[in-house]
Amino acid sequence: MKAAIYAGQGGPVRIETLPDPVPGPGDVVIRVHRCGICGTDLAMTRGGPWDYGTDSQFGHEFAGEVVALGRDVTDLRLGDRIAVLPSVSCGTCATCEAHGNNVLCRNSDDVLTGGFAEFARLPVRNATRLPASLSMADGALIEPLAIALYGLRRAGIVPGERVLVLGSGAVAAYAIYWARRMGAGRIAAMSRSARRADLVRLMGADALVPFGPDEAGEIDAALEGAPTLVLECVGAEGMLGKAIQHAAPFARLVSLGFCMAPDPVLPAVAAYKCLSLHFSVGYTMREFIEIAHAMDKGHCDPKASITATVPLDDLPATLERLRGTHDETKVHVAT
Repeated sequence: MKAAIYAGQGGPVRIETLPDPVPGPGDVVIRVHRCGICGTDLAMTRGGPWDYGTDSQFGHEFAGEVVALGRDVTDLRLGDRIAVLPSVSCGTCATCEAHGNNVLCRNSDDVLTGGFAEFARLPVRNATRLPASLSMADGALIEPLAIALYGLRRAGIVPGERVLVLGSGAVAAYAIYWARRMGAGRIAAMSRSARRADLVRLMGADALVPFGPDEAGEIDAALEGAPTLVLECVGAEGMLGKAIQHAAPFARLVSLGFCMAPDPVLPAVAAYKCLSLHFSVGYTMREFIEIAHAMDKGHCDPKASITATVPLDDLPATLERLRGTHDETKVHVAT
């Protein structure tokens, strides 16, 4: 099979030929149809402190068709179409039992990062069957949609409240999507560019506010008051401070941007507002299953965020293009 291999430490991504995977007793092998490019794929293939490692496969937003079954697999059949929950857990440690978030499992650090390939092997418990109404493109969106849904649930979003979303990229778009579906009153997004104004409004935002000297007044006007919930979806230095700056007293802040660099804040400013700051990573199987069964019943089609689809052979060049200035929101690789 063809698969993308990252050399490590900022080296090149190349397309190689590898042996086709063979399922273990509790595994399935899927023919990968779609895999989304995540911001972490860009960040962890540029040679920084957070790195995928030497000669590693990557790609974790993927969906495909079951083509081989392990001998103990009874829940799936050949031809089933599935989305992949890409973190493997033990299911028995205190964190797994209390929270069900595979990413935080204390006994396993296995991650199914083989989505940029023609085939992938995974434990059957990490597969979510797709309803007939969903496409493979839908299936590859479930993972990033689950990140946003999990974060909003941790924040305890209240129907009718004022929501500010920092950013207008894919994570921000999905946060807006869920905030609208979960009953937010007014939603404003903040961005350095207006090029995604139509997308954020389609996802459910009432306004797109540009960063700038007048942003505080424009946010207040767009939301009819200061935000009671702020979702940081940029992942860049300075964004936590900006979230604190604009939040209303007693507001909740959720970091979804996964910043990989130090981001200093002034605690006294947050303290004088009695703010609550939540950091969120991952999701549970609950989010995957709910999204798979309700994705086609929302106020808009999340696939509107997919701005390009490229073949696997074009992945190396596409990653380099996305490191520069571009107009993409979510790019999918089709195999």
